[in-house]
Amino acid sequence: MAEHIRVLLSEEEVDARIKAIGEQISRDYAGKQVHLVCVLKGGSFFLCELAKRITVPVSLDFMSVSSYGSDTKSSGVVKIVKDLDESLKGKDVIVVEDIVDSGRTLSYLMEMLRDRGPRSLHLCTLLDKPERRVVDVTVDYTGFHIPDEFVVGYGLDYDQKYRNLPYIGVVEFE
Repeated sequence: MAEHIRVLLSEEEVDARIKAIGEQISRDYAGKQVHLVCVLKGGSFFLCELAKRITVPVSLDFMSVSSYGSDTKSSGVVKIVKDLDESLKGKDVIVVEDIVDSGRTLSYLMEMLRDRGPRSLHLCTLLDKPERRVVDVTVDYTGFHIPDEFVVGYGLDYDQKYRNLPYIGVVEFE
């Protein structure tokens, strides 16, 4: 089965929104240091662009969580593939994710990280699909609310393809 990618959000739209989120985080954390936790692999593109636009001191850590495999829908089974390298105790933490849809993965992850004692814990996502939500998750910083379509680009993939697209596209199967 072949696929085609239709542009949903242009590179310019994504760039402008990330800049605005960076400015908001900089205001919200004025006088503090923020610790960004990137959810790999998809969040890495967003994290890099976001971190460049935050004007307060930033530290970074990475974790890998899987719930998709090679399918287009979350399996609901969350697996920690790579855990954090640093303690979160006493830090102002923002989890940076590429997309929130069902909320299962992020709900599990946020609860696990909350138990590690950060001073504050917030969630930032480039894309949010609220109509797919089956578990309530509070998203503090959102790039875009998008319709229930399978999207790629800007770090998001379909079976490890299309992460490098500089825009957000919809996978259409032919």
